Amino acid sequence: MGKPTGFMEVDRVTDSETPPLERIRNWFEFKIHSDEKTQRAQGSRCMDCGTPFCHTGHIVSGMASGCPVHNLIPEWNDLVFRGRWKEALQRLHKTNNFPEFTGRVCPAPCEGSCVLGVIEPPVTIKNNECAIIDRGWEEGWVVPKIPARRTGKKVAVIGSGPAGLACADQLNQAGHEVTVFEREDRIGGLLMYGIPNMKLDKERVVQRRVNLMAQEGITFKTGVFVGRDGEWTATRLRNDFDAVVLCCGATAGRDLSIENRDASGVHMAMEFLTANTRHQLDHQFDGTNPALNATGKDVVVIGGGDTGTDCVGTSLRHGCNSVIQLEIMPQPPEKRAANNPWPEWPKVYKLDYGQEEAAAVQGRDPRHYLVQTKRFLKDSAGNLAGLEIVNIEWAKDDQGRFIPQDVEGTLRVIPCQIALLAMGFTGPENEVIQQFALDTDVRSNIKADHGTFTTNVPGVFAAGDVRRGQSLVVWAINEGRGAARECDRFLMGETNLP
Repeated sequence: MGKPTGFMEVDRVTDSETPPLERIRNWFEFKIHSDEKTQRAQGSRCMDCGTPFCHTGHIVSGMASGCPVHNLIPEWNDLVFRGRWKEALQRLHKTNNFPEFTGRVCPAPCEGSCVLGVIEPPVTIKNNECAIIDRGWEEGWVVPKIPARRTGKKVAVIGSGPAGLACADQLNQAGHEVTVFEREDRIGGLLMYGIPNMKLDKERVVQRRVNLMAQEGITFKTGVFVGRDGEWTATRLRNDFDAVVLCCGATAGRDLSIENRDASGVHMAMEFLTANTRHQLDHQFDGTNPALNATGKDVVVIGGGDTGTDCVGTSLRHGCNSVIQLEIMPQPPEKRAANNPWPEWPKVYKLDYGQEEAAAVQGRDPRHYLVQTKRFLKDSAGNLAGLEIVNIEWAKDDQGRFIPQDVEGTLRVIPCQIALLAMGFTGPENEVIQQFALDTDVRSNIKADHGTFTTNVPGVFAAGDVRRGQSLVVWAINEGRGAARECDRFLMGETNLP
């Protein structure tokens, strides 16, 4: 470690951002990298702790602790400090196919388990990662790696999200002929349409990597919905390819079946976000909004998490009249609670970018905690007009399970012309599962063990959210790489993939 005392001498400094009131005028990324001197100083804060929890990737109390792709974080932090950027990039690419994605949209469980975080603010691991890969692209160090030989084996990867792309990348580097099938008109899955452009630039970041993979020999087919498409059926895929890897995601959103759910103006969050990103890309960010927009409306986002935040940020950029976010859980504490010790993921209160923007516009955090929606209200034309909501408290029932109970005297109506349901996902859509006649687990995910990724159908593998349920982009990359390794072993009898 080049600077053993760095963590004692240098304070944590994160990348700067375009001010909220300025950035909500456009759809461009708003993070601004620090200068090189600052970046190298931040790398020096990595403290040579001896037991780096940051790259363990364990599940602790049901949440990721450390990096699921096992990034060699202390190594490339040290290289950043020393100014050896190209070597840092090489270390980063050893474990992570797409650091430009994770450096932007991963919630950074690595920082939650950073040993320095026990006593001080943790190392800026996510910022350092993003700085390394962005510099690599700028310097021309990221170039196509075309396999020296081909095995003659063909693999179909269904789905082009982070799991599918990671799987395809690994299998292509092993020399197999890989074809990626995507039902949308652009490659990227939720990277393309589920995450707004201001968090992850589609042309400059996502499409750039897809173009590189195509140069390396991967074939991409868009507009193919396996399970519905009459041409690319499960039977044809199994006949035309030596193996199939399903990376279809968990895209069935959790609905809210309450009175007047049919009101015009109630939408699933992904419907709203996808419509917006497609429109912006199709119209080259010309300042217009899609038909499904929040312009001039009172918006209520039901649910938290990253998707809820993205709905808030998107609504503000549309020029909504107001936006609030309803959370059924209590507000997290300012600091770790006693029952949430390090190295667990810190469940603490924070303002994400969307809430920060809403606070700048409206004067306060848009989130309302411990609130439940009782019913939607609609006008005589069937349009959404408001929500009936109530405060709740959590109590245990006769079986000891926590259930929400209404707080007397808190029932009220709030105006709303567009409600966005951002309550997570229940599992994968079932068309592909039915066509391949795959076994599923109790949560409707494809049944396949982590580590082998094999389904009940020989030669058919499953990875990512379609297997584990809704999760983080880093887990998707972890699983895509793992499934590629086992698929390679199936095809060749052995594997050298990491």
